[in-house]
Amino acid sequence: MIYVTGDCHGEFKKFTTAAFPEQKEMTKDDIVIICGDFGGVWDEKESRSESYWLDWLDKKPFTTVFADGNHENFDRLYNDYQTVDFCSGKAHKIRDSVYHLMRGEIFVFDGRKFFVFGGAASHDAEDGIISRDDFDTETAFINEIRHWRKQGKRFRVKGWSWWEQEHPSDEEYQNADSNLEKAGYKVDYVITHCAPELISQMVGNGTYIPDRLTLYFDKLRTKLKFRYWFFGHYHNDLIIEDKYVLLYDQLVKIKS
Repeated sequence: MIYVTGDCHGEFKKFTTAAFPEQKEMTKDDIVIICGDFGGVWDEKESRSESYWLDWLDKKPFTTVFADGNHENFDRLYNDYQTVDFCSGKAHKIRDSVYHLMRGEIFVFDGRKFFVFGGAASHDAEDGIISRDDFDTETAFINEIRHWRKQGKRFRVKGWSWWEQEHPSDEEYQNADSNLEKAGYKVDYVITHCAPELISQMVGNGTYIPDRLTLYFDKLRTKLKFRYWFFGHYHNDLIIEDKYVLLYDQLVKIKS
């Protein structure tokens, strides 16, 4: 069995047995896919709360995998965990049955091909990014954060709540193109965090700013053959143009 869901932001109660009773029939061979903003790797170092929830997921009867979103601690995600071969692709092993699916990889779950490409531009930081490097002292840095908060600004802090790696690198785009070319630009499903530009504009009624990744996905959707494209990021549950599936709260079973 394979289920797909949307953003978690470190909150995993949707996977309790009461909320997700289907897991009673699942095994570690069954997969639950999170379309970005996993949020279970977020603090400066693994906190007691993070350890609890990561271990809790690891004890679940299924295997949890996730694409990264824009709200992940990329310093830890990219550096603290071993890169392993996993279901025909490359992944970071977080726990024995919790894996981060790396960008541009094609994974095979239950005989079906999943192209995965995480990342997204934060659309909740329109007032800017504060960097410690821009201040002479720690006090000045903290005071600026407090000042922005009092003003009600929407911002993030570099290395604390925002990382440049939310934007894919040239190497990650090249990896995606190489793997898709080998696959003949044909997969069964696509897993991303943000949507292709056309779909993003439909979801946000034109309010979201185009960026390199959404434009890349827009070109890809016309070239790639796939059944369904699953994504998160926009905090809703919708089906757009029959084959683009926005997920947030729902867990959707992929039928054989």
